[in-house]
Amino acid sequence: MKTRYSNYLRPSIIIFDLLVLNLWFYLFIILPDAIHGIEIVNFLLMMNLGWFLSANILGIYRIFRLTKFTRITKDVLKQMFVFSFMAFAFFTIYRINLSENLVNYIFQMLLFIGSSIILIRSFSYFFLKRWRIMGGNFRNVIIVGNDENAKKLANFFNNRKDYGYRFQGYFSNKKTNFPLIGNLDDIPTFAERINLHQIYCNVGELKIEEINKLIRFAENNLIEIKFIPDPKVDYGQNLTLQYYDYIPVFALREIPFQSNIKWLKRGFDIIFSFFVIVFILSWLIPILGLLIRLESKGPVIFKQKRNGLNNGEFDVFKFRSMYINGYSNKKQTSANDLRLTKIGKFIRRTSIDEMPQFINVFLGSMSVVGPRPHPVFLTEQYSKLIDKYMIRHFVKPGVTGLAQIKGFRGEVQDIEQMRNRIRLDKFYIENWSLLLDIEIIIKTFINSFKRNPNIY
Repeated sequence: MKTRYSNYLRPSIIIFDLLVLNLWFYLFIILPDAIHGIEIVNFLLMMNLGWFLSANILGIYRIFRLTKFTRITKDVLKQMFVFSFMAFAFFTIYRINLSENLVNYIFQMLLFIGSSIILIRSFSYFFLKRWRIMGGNFRNVIIVGNDENAKKLANFFNNRKDYGYRFQGYFSNKKTNFPLIGNLDDIPTFAERINLHQIYCNVGELKIEEINKLIRFAENNLIEIKFIPDPKVDYGQNLTLQYYDYIPVFALREIPFQSNIKWLKRGFDIIFSFFVIVFILSWLIPILGLLIRLESKGPVIFKQKRNGLNNGEFDVFKFRSMYINGYSNKKQTSANDLRLTKIGKFIRRTSIDEMPQFINVFLGSMSVVGPRPHPVFLTEQYSKLIDKYMIRHFVKPGVTGLAQIKGFRGEVQDIEQMRNRIRLDKFYIENWSLLLDIEIIIKTFINSFKRNPNIY
């Protein structure tokens, strides 16, 4: 069966990248003879080969129909970071003296290369979407099944023309009010007539023998087959396939920073917290300590039991913002709370009271970014009220988190607020990246200057 897949799309992107790469090499290095002591042929050969190999290892050419533009941009930035090291390594191999002017010159070249590639990717990305809206680069698809998820998927195909899916209709052996094209036995004839590219099956509706029959038909006719999860079963959003020897097993989620790159997050935590402790807390603790002690008696650093990784309890450190009282482990801070000191109101509004938690980060009980650790009494309360609340304890808690930059900070006034926190915590756990952590840190700093009505 003939298909209309974009067989030339990926090779075209690779060719354009290499053309851009060599254009800037010509303008920056070859034409002005800017760098002496290198063999131009060897330089071009190694740089082109290095770009191609590193790009494929990093997967920047694994671009699919549903790939988002933000992911494409991140991939190019990762590639430029790696390629920059390769370029300087080449000059080191040839023992070329890298003066300050030469280093700046090379960085300018790399900046032009990266900017040009992102610009070309942007143009091609949005051109391709426009082309699909106009009817090009399409895929004919059908849905086998007629439940609510099937209807939502059909609406997606019909409403998002920029993805290039042409929804042809439903097939089912069940009697339904859905406008069916036919039953499962009608699919082969229909597929041949319209040049079908993809079949989406609702597994909750089909019998095992029906699924196997569809799989055999699809694979024998070069048609992609995909499966819509049974809506009666909550699989989670990041269902992943793992292999135990040759035995396939589905896991509900794969936590990114508990894989082989977990050292990256821990390394970032150690470096970031070390700088905060040395350059901020070293002078902030004595100054705030004096102001806190002048207003009220008690310790400068307040310790409270909170739930962390695997629901284990640990002592979280904060600047004391209240008069000494017996309700800190039983009651949230509320508006016009008489327990708050004057300096306490200020440091809570600006989140300065959380700064000692970087000591927790350095010691390993917390991370810079992650779900905020809740007091033990809140965990006991909401774990009984909110489904999947305990998912947040698969990872270390953070000084700041995705929920906090989205406005869910301070007092929890109702169960819906807590549900939104858990929803964002779950998204963060399943979609972590170092760039996401950096984005959350930057937005946390910006938000510290804004007034939050839930922070007292």
